[in-house]
Parts: sequence; structure tokens; C-alpha cells
Amino acid sequence: MNKNEVHALSKYVRMSPLKVRQVTRTIQGMEAVQALDLLGAIPRKSARLIAQTLKSAIANAENNHNLSSNDLVVKSAVVNQGPTFGRFRPVGRGAAHPYTKKTSHIHIILSQKSKR
Repeated sequence: MNKNEVHALSKYVRMSPLKVRQVTRTIQGMEAVQALDLLGAIPRKSARLIAQTLKSAIANAENNHNLSSNDLVVKSAVVNQGPTFGRFRPVGRGAAHPYTKKTSHIHIILSQKSKR
């Protein structure tokens, strides 16, 4: 990781990685403030969870690395699969059907804009 890169990680988020990845694809390469505005306009739970992680990354940049939020770009937004919880639902005739509750790990890396 470079000196001008900042990251934030949200672990064990209770949402399927597939659903979260659909939203993270839209913010890759965008400016951080612009990505935050876009996530606020997307009416999905995953957008709210990603925005929370992005705000944390911006706060890390401002407080720990003395970087301005206007100079930050989303370098990468990666969603990995977390642990899966196995559950059972009762069905007819005393049987049970299994289902899974998936979790995600959201990792966002911000970098400073290149000066041209």
C-alpha cells in the first residue's frame, strides 16, 4: 500500500456479496465525494452499507493522513464473501429445509488524485 492510499474495511455485513458487488462496480474510479453522492441516490441497502464504509475511509484519510476529501479517488472497492450461516425452515410433514444467510466483507481503497 502506498503512502497516499487509505483503506477502510467493513466485515461480516449481513448481505449477499453478489448484491453488494452490483453497487460497488458503479463507484470504481470515481471521486470519493461524487461516489458518496451517487450512493445516497441509489435506493438499495447495499448502497447504504457501502456509503458507510466509504465515509469511514474518507474520515481515515482526513484524520490519520491529513488528506483532503476533495482530492480522493476510489481506487478499488472489493467485496469478498464472509462466513455463511446455515439455518433450517420447518416445512410440512415434520421436515426441514436448509437455507443460508450470507455475509460480506467490504474493502474500499482510496488514493490521492494525480496532479497534472
